[in-house]
Amino acid sequence: MLYTLLRPLLFKLDPESAHRITFSAIEQARKLGLLKSTAIVCQPRNVMGLDFPNPVGLAAGLDKNGEYLDALAALGFGFLEIGTVTPRPQPGNPAPRIFRVPEANAVINRLGFNNHGVDRLIENIKRSDYQGILGINIGKNFDTPLEQAVDDYRIGLQKVYRYASYVTVNISSPNTQNLRQLQAADALDHLLSKLKSEQIKLAQIHGKYVPMVVKIAPDLEAAQIESIAALLMKHQIDGVIATNTTISRTGIEHLPVAQESGGLSGAPLTQRATAVIHQLHCFLQSAIPIIGVGGIMSADAAQDKLKAGASLIQLYTGLIYHGPDLVKEIAQSVCADKAKQSDSLA
Repeated sequence: MLYTLLRPLLFKLDPESAHRITFSAIEQARKLGLLKSTAIVCQPRNVMGLDFPNPVGLAAGLDKNGEYLDALAALGFGFLEIGTVTPRPQPGNPAPRIFRVPEANAVINRLGFNNHGVDRLIENIKRSDYQGILGINIGKNFDTPLEQAVDDYRIGLQKVYRYASYVTVNISSPNTQNLRQLQAADALDHLLSKLKSEQIKLAQIHGKYVPMVVKIAPDLEAAQIESIAALLMKHQIDGVIATNTTISRTGIEHLPVAQESGGLSGAPLTQRATAVIHQLHCFLQSAIPIIGVGGIMSADAAQDKLKAGASLIQLYTGLIYHGPDLVKEIAQSVCADKAKQSDSLA
């Protein structure tokens, strides 16, 4: 309710300033004892060998540098994913680079993996008291040639391995030039082969196995999704996140902001992302769990992702438009739905 009152004021600011102010306010509230850092325990589930207190997570992108882990934990998420982080710090693309589309409950961003680098992210994790499930999303630096991308991902995997509950390999952002070419069959086969070997080595070094997942785009044909699913199974990848933002402008073509380049998230992505999840689920046949993300603006949208085959879901733009209460709303909805299923079986 408080966020509903504050949102008009925040939306008068440019999106990046509003983002900083919102997160700083949540952090300050936590420090003053107004927020308790406790995950909502609601329909816990084991996925990838990890015990999630509830299936509602934070998507990568909102806390790129892991600066707000303790504050975010206080919102009730079942897990957090931070990043995307690159081996070296980089500023990202020039501003303005985030555009709200309030008429469509959407956002366009072309941030370009702006982050302080993997070493700073690790320092922030060490300072945090967060003990929950932590995903760390890794990418390549913008100036690393595509044919050397595997080196950047290997560096990221090596550095974050001991701090992560799982590691996400981001090959689907539309805002790093040519990155999505890594989703092509030959390139993906090579990348996954190298990273799987690295994961096995790191498991031996650290004495623990950290799951590795791949984040894919929504702008894929069925044949491409089938090819990706086959490669994920071939290389025994532990999970897949579907989906990243879309380059499509379907549904917002008439709006001036549609001319801005970047990835579109929010309500216009809802059905597209759910369709990709459904196709993946059909191809994977439950061999690999799916984390669903993209246009989850309500409890009903979250339920649709789960029914399409997702084991977990993540929020991003829904938080911008509906605030932190969306986490609790979805978690309670999932619990209520589970209770109804149990009653019907009884």
